[in-house]
Amino acid sequence: MDPLSALEHQSLYILREAFSRFDRPAMLWSIGKDSTVLLWLARKAFFGHVPFPLVHVDTSYKIPSMIEFRDRLVREWGLELVVGRNDPVLASGAVFPTGRATRVECCGRLKRDALQQVIETHGFTGIIVGVRRDEEPTRAKERYFSPRDRDMRWQADDQPPEFWDQFNSEFPPDAHVRVHPLLHWTELDVWEYIEREAIPVSPLYFANQRGERYRSLGCAPCTAPIASAARTVRDIVEELRLTRTPERAGRAQDQESEDAFERLRRDGYM
Repeated sequence: MDPLSALEHQSLYILREAFSRFDRPAMLWSIGKDSTVLLWLARKAFFGHVPFPLVHVDTSYKIPSMIEFRDRLVREWGLELVVGRNDPVLASGAVFPTGRATRVECCGRLKRDALQQVIETHGFTGIIVGVRRDEEPTRAKERYFSPRDRDMRWQADDQPPEFWDQFNSEFPPDAHVRVHPLLHWTELDVWEYIEREAIPVSPLYFANQRGERYRSLGCAPCTAPIASAARTVRDIVEELRLTRTPERAGRAQDQESEDAFERLRRDGYM
């Protein structure tokens, strides 16, 4: 079996295991490349049908073409989409673009808190997420089946062991569990798989006429493009083979303090 197929098979197994273990699973869809690959895998795992809702946490500050891409795929693939938004905080103006919150505080309010509201409203018991170990050091501490407490807080130093593909998927009824089917993938794996499967992704990933593209997608005020001439998936694959720049270098909230992202994730962020 070739390496991409081996990655795919393990992810399909984890997706099916998650679906069989949780009464009310859902999948986070950020509209980025990783969660779109995860969506593609879910369609493969369940024979063209996604048997659980997709949750998109809308901060209202996404780049407009991201929302256009999201809505197009929802229509074309017949997906069930749940959109979460922290309208009270947006109405209060206590967010970074107004100058009334730091970037990290803004992420917590518009992403973490909005996600918690969606989970409580819909009673989701297992949340499937497209994070990868190589993306950021905090995510390297994750497990495929990662329990949180009732408030979604994550104890990074108290996670169940996972040896030889033996996953702990038995949790108390009131546990909140994150499932990470792409944990063993790399950024390069993701793009090679996108190329092999011809998976649609946001056009923001490809270089524009100014010679810029986005390597990681987030909110417009906190995400910067990189200089790049990569106009095709093959171009991106070749570019990644040579670059040493971190994938999230363009995400400003990660730079706000040394442990900013870890603090966000311990509090329940994606």
